Amino acid sequence: MAESSTKTTAESVREWVVEHKLRTVGCLWLSGVAGSFAYNWSQPAMKTSVKIIHARLHAQALTLAALAGAAVVEYYDHKTGAKADRYATKFLPVDAYPHKD
Repeated sequence: MAESSTKTTAESVREWVVEHKLRTVGCLWLSGVAGSFAYNWSQPAMKTSVKIIHARLHAQALTLAALAGAAVVEYYDHKTGAKADRYATKFLPVDAYPHKD
């Protein structure tokens, strides 16, 4: 518990994003669609079909950016070995298998 209190907010957010990449991308997509719908609905000169198409295109661009960001995070974790360490300690407890000397 003392270790988690020394983490900054940015580190905590980054750790959550690393653990929940697809959920993060999905939330970004949903917020992109909602934000684009809200913006497009404030433009009275556009037809409804154009508003929907624009919202989808904006959300698609945001999703591609989020996937690229997730790929960068995955590459960084793989390069530094943080992912291997995280899964090794999560699924293979170190003290569970004592070695003979």
